[in-house]
Amino acid sequence: MDFICMVEKVGVNNNIHNQTFDVSVDVHQQGASKCFDDDGRLKRTGTVWNASAHIITAVIGSGVLSLAWAIAQLGWIAGPAVMVLFSLVTYYTSTLLSACYRNGDPVSGKRNYTYMDVVHSNLGGFKVKLCGLVQYVNLFGVAIGYTIASSISMMAIKRSNCFYKSGGKNPCKMNSNIYMISFGVAEILFSQIPDFDQLWWLSLVAAVMSFTYSTIGLGLGIGKVIENKGVKGSLTGITVGTVTETEKVWRSFQALGDIAFAYSYSMILIEIQDTVKSPPSESKTMKKATLVSVIVTTLFYMLCGCFGYAAFGDASPGNLLTGFGFYNPYWLLDIANAAIVIHLVGAYQVYCQPLFAFIEKNAAKRFPNSDFINKDIEVPIPGFKHPYKLNLFRSIWRTMFVITTTIISMLLPFFNDIVGLLGSLGFWPLTVYFPVEMYIVQKRIPKWSTKWICLQMLSIACLIISIAAAAGSIAGVVSDLKSYKPFSSEY
Repeated sequence: MDFICMVEKVGVNNNIHNQTFDVSVDVHQQGASKCFDDDGRLKRTGTVWNASAHIITAVIGSGVLSLAWAIAQLGWIAGPAVMVLFSLVTYYTSTLLSACYRNGDPVSGKRNYTYMDVVHSNLGGFKVKLCGLVQYVNLFGVAIGYTIASSISMMAIKRSNCFYKSGGKNPCKMNSNIYMISFGVAEILFSQIPDFDQLWWLSLVAAVMSFTYSTIGLGLGIGKVIENKGVKGSLTGITVGTVTETEKVWRSFQALGDIAFAYSYSMILIEIQDTVKSPPSESKTMKKATLVSVIVTTLFYMLCGCFGYAAFGDASPGNLLTGFGFYNPYWLLDIANAAIVIHLVGAYQVYCQPLFAFIEKNAAKRFPNSDFINKDIEVPIPGFKHPYKLNLFRSIWRTMFVITTTIISMLLPFFNDIVGLLGSLGFWPLTVYFPVEMYIVQKRIPKWSTKWICLQMLSIACLIISIAAAAGSIAGVVSDLKSYKPFSSEY
């Protein structure tokens, strides 16, 4: 921050202490401030490219691993077509959501800083509570999905080494429970670190890891196609005979959920938009950033999903890196799976922190005089300048949360089914319904007008797709449970 900004910051701080008016109003009335935006916060400096990078980093993750399986269920025609359809819907509804960043005027209206802020400003009442419920249930589900995915990747490392040493003769079956418990123990420890999700290097590590395993998966898929000297798969997907007609239908529905999960980033779009500078208006910048990021991610998804399907055809694994189509070069597979584990250890905390904060703030508000909930006990740590502030409620609640997600993961260790279910549960309400409803309110679109009818038809169509995807995923869980013995089955 330069000297002028420091002086201006001191001036604003003095106003805060000596006068009663709001800082954002004061700065706005001063006109164009060199160092502060119209809400009194330091100037935002984000550009189209910064915002695009944030979205791409957030989107490309473990969801990419199930895309080959999804395309295998739908085939060479419907698979890529559905992926393009989801990308178009995601782009369009993201532009609707970004238009609601400011209330009223897109240039000078009051800012909203989070997804929940936008819902509260535009819809209010019961819909705010409904949105919160959907978000927190989705975050809880993501924690379960990440526990399953990380344990499968840890098993894959062990299994690939075993498979390599035995020359493919040993089936190398093993139990996933110990790996889930190990992941759970790590998350219990990390969950006790205050503001762990705010550590500056965490997003960088997550970005590097997600691109590492996604790129390795793509590279191995291309290599397998070259090795096969041809492209596998069919126009209509997995053939009836390999699966029954009923299974074909349920699997096709579940594939929709897997693809929807890969495009889920609406919850963080407003937070990303809040880093963008203006002019031009933030909504215009985000419209461009969303277009760039959706094009890039869709191309990457197409490559990963299509090359995975081309490599394995009907036998495409539910998790590209751990379905064991790849066991050579085993060391490269180990690097990819280690990257998944490292990524998910941090991602688990990033996704769970809002849920942790919600419970802890509400508990403090409800029981303001409780030492158990509000008191921090200072625990000195050798070698550290500041003591660790132990909060008993926070420690016990977060530990119980991790234990709960770990136990559920051990009961339902079905990565593909859980991913499909999460995608179906989160896609319609968070990516489509709320953005559409908020846009209608924001732009005052008359009821039963042509645009209102079109928006409602889009929302209803996506609801039907989400219901079908959820039904397919639940059918997958039920089918897998028939041959699974909790806490004892080996893979």
